[in-house]
Amino acid sequence: MNILYLTNHLNIGGITSYVLTLAAGIKKRGHNVYIASSGGQLLCRFMAQGLVYIPIPIKTKSEISYKLLISKFKLLKYIKERNIEIIHANTRVTQVLSFLIQRTLDRPYVSTCHGFFKKRFFRKIFPCWGNKTIAISESVKEHLIRDFKVKEEDIRVIHNGVDVDKSQIPNPKSQMELKRRLGLGEGPVIGIIARLSEEKGHAYLIEAMQEVITRIPQAQLLIVGEGRMREELLNLSKEMGLEKSVFFLPSVMDTQEVLPSMDLFVLPSLKEGLGLALMEAMACGLAVVGSDVGGIKSLIQDRHNGLLVRPADSRELSYAILELLQNPDKAKSLSSNARIFINQNFSQEKMVLETEKVYLECLNAKS
Repeated sequence: MNILYLTNHLNIGGITSYVLTLAAGIKKRGHNVYIASSGGQLLCRFMAQGLVYIPIPIKTKSEISYKLLISKFKLLKYIKERNIEIIHANTRVTQVLSFLIQRTLDRPYVSTCHGFFKKRFFRKIFPCWGNKTIAISESVKEHLIRDFKVKEEDIRVIHNGVDVDKSQIPNPKSQMELKRRLGLGEGPVIGIIARLSEEKGHAYLIEAMQEVITRIPQAQLLIVGEGRMREELLNLSKEMGLEKSVFFLPSVMDTQEVLPSMDLFVLPSLKEGLGLALMEAMACGLAVVGSDVGGIKSLIQDRHNGLLVRPADSRELSYAILELLQNPDKAKSLSSNARIFINQNFSQEKMVLETEKVYLECLNAKS
């Protein structure tokens, strides 16, 4: 097959990681793979995988931007020349772009829904979900059916995949070296890798740290990510007297740059499609704590491979963190189960094979 992936940009983030993992895996299966976007920080990673890059001016959040028409006419030429058989959109904007292309060239397209959408006017009038829609979790599938009336028979649930082989299980010596390089102390590190937005629940994690540090004074919180709430979170940590215990790092090109420094990974989201960074932490053999919401419930089986807590409950969150930090044998058991669980259920290979089936399903329906 000749497959074209569309995404707004190739900067650090969950969607870019998804496209890279999927496209690289699909290429290894022997297909011809093309990536069209406005480029970004991780473009070199795509090129290193031998993926063909097509630059288009699609860096916009507006589904009615003139950039869609420019991108459409630029891509029509490529699609004809390279005999693109199927298009895979990964954002709302590229869903609309794929729809416009389909109206001209009658190419089937698939879209992946990476989370939850607001019920906006244009989404209802121009749904643009594609011939098949991939939901990254059962929660996202339910959202599509309930809020947007997408037909259940047109949705396929395919979880994000993780390359478990590249996930490092930290050893004490390398962990201490990495802590020093990151400017951390020797105490246990509670970590989170997520966009700095309200829905990720950082504020509740900072509040929980106050109780944690009362019991374990050397404990530290490492917050990795960027976003509009950075200043607010910095101020909150200062107001709570935690400025010496809470560390902020910008987004990283690869989560492996920071995950091995952590003793515990926490994702206290208020809503979450699935949680790619959480999956990567579990693949690294880290003990994890997450909110009992959305796709996180697909990953964490409470008290088997991690701990689930009520969302927006800093007290319960602090108890869960302390439980694992004060019981290393329990944390080790949960983390071991977490790595096995991800390897068995959320591998890159499984995601690639299931997505390939969706492509073939669309092509067979067309023929």
